[in-house]
Amino acid sequence: MKVVGIVQARMGSSRLSGKVLEDLAGRSMLSRVLSRLRNSQLIDSLVVATTTLAKDEAIVEECQRSGVSSYRGDEHDVLARYFMAAEFSEADVVVRITSDCPLIDSEVTDTTIRAFLREQPDYASNTLVRTYPRGLDTEVISRDALARTWREARHPHEREHVTPYIIEHPTRFELLSVAGDQDYSAYRWTVDTPEDLAFVRAVYSRFPSEEMFSWQDVLKLLEREPALVELNRAVMQKAVR
Repeated sequence: MKVVGIVQARMGSSRLSGKVLEDLAGRSMLSRVLSRLRNSQLIDSLVVATTTLAKDEAIVEECQRSGVSSYRGDEHDVLARYFMAAEFSEADVVVRITSDCPLIDSEVTDTTIRAFLREQPDYASNTLVRTYPRGLDTEVISRDALARTWREARHPHEREHVTPYIIEHPTRFELLSVAGDQDYSAYRWTVDTPEDLAFVRAVYSRFPSEEMFSWQDVLKLLEREPALVELNRAVMQKAVR
């Protein structure tokens, strides 16, 4: 069973254009995400799903520098892009990660993958019931469930965000929630605004010689320096719809 991590990335962003190639301690944010995912014990290969727009050639070039394959598809129909990337990579299991999560933790991702492989649902996620900080989001989807979603989903938000059709039809798909032991969901570790970027840059600056610091390391840092949390506390998450 081939497990493929598919990372969606594009230069366009309504609140922080070009964020995925922003510098983060000397490397791009996308490069940081890919490096951290390479530590996964359960992901067999990584693919970046980007668009056919000319400006996203820069993402393809960054993938080449990082030694990771890329697949180019429709800008707005991200679901189709994901499905085609899964077909391209011959994935049996798709792990969905977004490129604006530079604190993604491979152990957290592996926890979700391991639960999926053990229980064999259609879909597993650590976001159905949030206990982890936003930015450690991991969704795992069977190839068959992704194919069904690609064929059946019709509404714009279902095509743009990949998994809402699955989540909103729990009678048609078997869903598995993967939760942590404690609730850290109030923390925001994803990057969607300049304030978010300032936060992750501050975090990376505290670990200059240790690239693969863990999410628990970040929790300890925030306990020592609670002022860091204030850098992006006021940022509101965009709604799916």
